[in-house]
Amino acid sequence: MAQPFLSVQALQAGYGRAQVLFDVSFEVQPGEVITLLGRNGMGRSTTVKCLFGMLPMGAGTIEVDGERVNGLPSHRIARRGLALVPEGRQIFTALTVEENLVATAYASRQLDRAKVWTLERVYAFFPRLKERRSNLGSQLSGGEQQMLAIGRALMTNPKLLVLDEATEGLAPIIRAEIWRTLGELKREGLAQIVIDKNVGRLLHLADRHVVIEKGRVVWQGDSQALRSQPDIVHQYLGV
Repeated sequence: MAQPFLSVQALQAGYGRAQVLFDVSFEVQPGEVITLLGRNGMGRSTTVKCLFGMLPMGAGTIEVDGERVNGLPSHRIARRGLALVPEGRQIFTALTVEENLVATAYASRQLDRAKVWTLERVYAFFPRLKERRSNLGSQLSGGEQQMLAIGRALMTNPKLLVLDEATEGLAPIIRAEIWRTLGELKREGLAQIVIDKNVGRLLHLADRHVVIEKGRVVWQGDSQALRSQPDIVHQYLGV
């Protein structure tokens, strides 16, 4: 198998004296979509914080494209090709749509210029954002804010997009639009880590699944394997 784009090995982390993650290990191949599954409070978001340098690791290693990123600040990790669509969207509400999109834009010189994410390309992907480009973030609906959060992440031209509860709290028609978007990004070859409660959608989208329970990886496998083991879904996801 080719070298993974992201490799997480024996990751341990916590808050103060409370350890949350215990030897969490998984990999993401270039262009692969994986999920982090589990109930709330099991360590998924803590794992994401470690990936982006927002929480110090207690032990273990995180490598991006073969280079260790342990201890690097968030902006340097992002420059290596990781982008986050955070839970709660966290857009800049006092900036316009366009200002949000260009605020963190970045394009490496090594990128194929035809595939670079630009304002025009994001607007083509999300026509609603083009219509609202002069509106403040605070004037957008929840669905529009989520599109903006994804567009802002794409403007960093990532190799791996991490989405933490990207469809939570959205109307069904907007959730369907977000799932369609993630499918298109997968077809374009963008690797993704998706955290979401909609197991049915994730089974169609993702290549592999990583189940986390009480800070430990308790199961890993592809969608076919997960479909064939409904007890896993019932036991660890409460579905």
